[in-house]
Amino acid sequence: MSARPAPGRRLATAAAFLGLIGTLTTTAWAAPKDRAPAPRPAPGATRVPDTAGSATPLASFALQSTAKVGDPAATVSSPGYPARGWHYAGPRSTVLAALLAEGRYPDPFRSTNLSKIPKADFKVPWWYRSDFTVDDTSRRTRLDFSGVVPAAEVHVNGHRVATDAQVKGAYTRHELDITDLVRPGRNTVAFRVRPNDPNRDLSMGWLDWLQPPPDQNMGLVRDVLVRRGGPVALGDAHVVTDLAVPSLATADLTVKARVRNDTGRAVTALVTGSVAGTTLARRVPLAAHESRTVAFSPADVPGLRLRSPRVWWPAGMGGQPLHDLRLTASVAGAVSDTAHQTFGIRDVRAPLNKDGARQYRINGRPLLIRGGGWSPDQFLRWDRGYAEDRLRYVLDLGLNTVRLEGHIEPDEFFDLADRLGVLTLPGWECCDKWEGQVNEDGSGEKWDADDHAVAKASMAAEAARLRAHPSVISFLIGSDAAPDATIEKNYLDALTAADWPTPVVPAASDNSSPRLGRSGMKMSGPYDWVPPAYWYAKREGGATGFNSETSAGPSIPTLDTLRRMMTPAELDTLWKTPTAKQYHRSPSAVFSTLKLYNDALTARYGAPAGLTDYVRKAQLAQYENVRAEFEAYRRNARDADKPATGIVHWMLNSGWTSLHWQLMDRYLDQNGAYFGAKKAGEPLHVQYSYDDRSVVVVNDRHLPATSLTARATLFDPDGTPRYDRTLTGLRVPGDGAHSTAFTLPKDIGGTSRTHLLRLVLTGPDGREVSRNVYWLSTRPDTLDWAHTDWYYTPTTAYADLKGLSAMAQVPVSATAATRSSGALSTTTVTLRRTGGGRTPSLLTDVHLVDAKGRPVLPVRWSDNQVGLWPGESVTLTATYRTADLHGSAPQVRVSGWNTPERTVPAS
Repeated sequence: MSARPAPGRRLATAAAFLGLIGTLTTTAWAAPKDRAPAPRPAPGATRVPDTAGSATPLASFALQSTAKVGDPAATVSSPGYPARGWHYAGPRSTVLAALLAEGRYPDPFRSTNLSKIPKADFKVPWWYRSDFTVDDTSRRTRLDFSGVVPAAEVHVNGHRVATDAQVKGAYTRHELDITDLVRPGRNTVAFRVRPNDPNRDLSMGWLDWLQPPPDQNMGLVRDVLVRRGGPVALGDAHVVTDLAVPSLATADLTVKARVRNDTGRAVTALVTGSVAGTTLARRVPLAAHESRTVAFSPADVPGLRLRSPRVWWPAGMGGQPLHDLRLTASVAGAVSDTAHQTFGIRDVRAPLNKDGARQYRINGRPLLIRGGGWSPDQFLRWDRGYAEDRLRYVLDLGLNTVRLEGHIEPDEFFDLADRLGVLTLPGWECCDKWEGQVNEDGSGEKWDADDHAVAKASMAAEAARLRAHPSVISFLIGSDAAPDATIEKNYLDALTAADWPTPVVPAASDNSSPRLGRSGMKMSGPYDWVPPAYWYAKREGGATGFNSETSAGPSIPTLDTLRRMMTPAELDTLWKTPTAKQYHRSPSAVFSTLKLYNDALTARYGAPAGLTDYVRKAQLAQYENVRAEFEAYRRNARDADKPATGIVHWMLNSGWTSLHWQLMDRYLDQNGAYFGAKKAGEPLHVQYSYDDRSVVVVNDRHLPATSLTARATLFDPDGTPRYDRTLTGLRVPGDGAHSTAFTLPKDIGGTSRTHLLRLVLTGPDGREVSRNVYWLSTRPDTLDWAHTDWYYTPTTAYADLKGLSAMAQVPVSATAATRSSGALSTTTVTLRRTGGGRTPSLLTDVHLVDAKGRPVLPVRWSDNQVGLWPGESVTLTATYRTADLHGSAPQVRVSGWNTPERTVPAS
């Protein structure tokens, strides 16, 4: 293997990147828009209540470039300033997001529209201006915010209250006391946000994920809160939990909060509250301007030792109960401040196993991490409904984790993850200023004293924000590189001070830091095309250890999505010219073309005859590859030698309209990669092993599965049977274990180089539990391991799957009916392979569409892209929001590898 560029997978592309310059709910879903909404009206002032303990987000902002504002800051930030001709945005917005919302530019997700937005407009600072009103100025008033990308001066009512040297870093939290500046009636807050440079600022960048937005995401991307209170403030309120493992019989709670006297005289605060049904109370004497930490523990409050506690589990392992802490600080009988926190009780450990791989355990039970890399919207626009839809897709796929490499989402994201039972792995990002070093290619920058201070403050703020969320199971303080001794110490000191409750990992790559030691993770890729058999090798990115980033790269969307994102000329280039640079792939020179992928597609399946044929073959290829990726890690999870402990598919989704690194596209349509992952994610699952031809059954359920029957049948592509074997009485232990049913022979006779394998698993009642269809070749893909690069392993000979092209077109009948209940609808579709002959239908896909033939999205299918032999039938269900039909009757569009497309009514 040739040496990988230190410290990680994508640094080799940084120079090129710089040269080129990133059960459904019933709540309304704001689907990604092709057309911008109408311009928003000028915002009014946010009404801020006088209630002690209130925290009110500023509802909207007016924005303008400093190149167009000649007035001094004192004037701009004063109440009554006219702000004529300014742009308007909601409470969280980058500059470009606000301009897009006004319709200033055409759809940035189509064609190369994004590249036509002038970068020069964002090379100067921009003003953000908002008004709020109060009645009672006797209350103390504070501004509380983070999410400034990358830095800003802050002005209130004509006075500067912070410089951009004090307010910098996308994750640092700031609390500014503005009591003396606040007046009755209208008040003004103004931020002068300077341009962002991810290589010079501890902010956010995209590297090779997508084409970077021209404004580099400069702006305010989290809420700016106006807090009101009395003489004493409550802060840092949290609960430290200690769960007895493995019995889960008890849990000790320790409640902590910081009590601060904001006056120049001594006071006594009464801190009262409740948690888990237990009442708390304590008097806290405070000298002038004194701050003290108050703590309640089982030693002094016996009720904080819970018996038979309600424990939080990831989805599929148990429930997700949450608990509330509520505190109030009063002075002389009057409420001064309040605090509230929701938390979960669970235990997370992740020691290194004997092979040096990190093995997670949740509440004492081992867990194979199966996840994907999370991408926010390219313009950092927060949409709760859209985020929830993607997280519910995570569960639909049978995954349990998302990894956030930087771009750490707002509080609502983690609230959703807590309630849905999706685990999260947040951490700092790679390959820009966050790495804290100069890289081999000359990118990156050494930190100065201010950078160290900002990084430590960022860690402290995110630790305090995330520690209570039971979905958060680690923090990765490095990505491609581990921090040096100074950076690591600052991070660990901040985490310790915050009572951080879960494992801290030094890097997502196979690197070490001075105090934490080895990461226990590998970042072995691949990031571009490799064959399905690759995943079964216990080396490089194969199924051993914890692979924090990996996939076979390209993920071609459905035709519906491709036609939304590309012009006809671009679609022609997509299938005709493998060496063409694809704007919707990556700004990186390494990933700018689809050559590796298209060469493999042609060699294995035959040259595409047109766009439709190209996309058809792409779905088949993506299904088999992603399925093999997750199946290999599942099969090897309980091995005695070099077990697989975690896999993060790079990536789960894309922040824009992409051709790679996604299991779902921007519009939430589902392609072969999605359904390949979903098939591999079945809790009780029968699968084929590409390395030794074994047929195994894996069981993610806690209890063993018994009295199972596994059957394997091999066919020629025309349906001629070549081999058939059945095993009854199969038993599979739980918690991710597997049992081998049998091994298929090397030679099954006949002249075909391509075969179909049908696997069927039935339960003790004879009902089908799992069905899986493979397309295999007698000529294996051959990998050149000796020339492995950091992003792929070359393939020197390809499997011959061209026999699939000779499969006869076969009819598949479809009947569908829909029932609605409240805001949800369920469409039931029965598919049947009808007609004569013995050729099966392969990868038969069902799309739910409206009367205009547009996909209804998001949708949750029970199964899809199925194979059917003559006389076989399958019933599928699709659940979705009725409103997404746009008032039309539902229809289903049926197509497949060798099935003519047809659309049938489903009303």
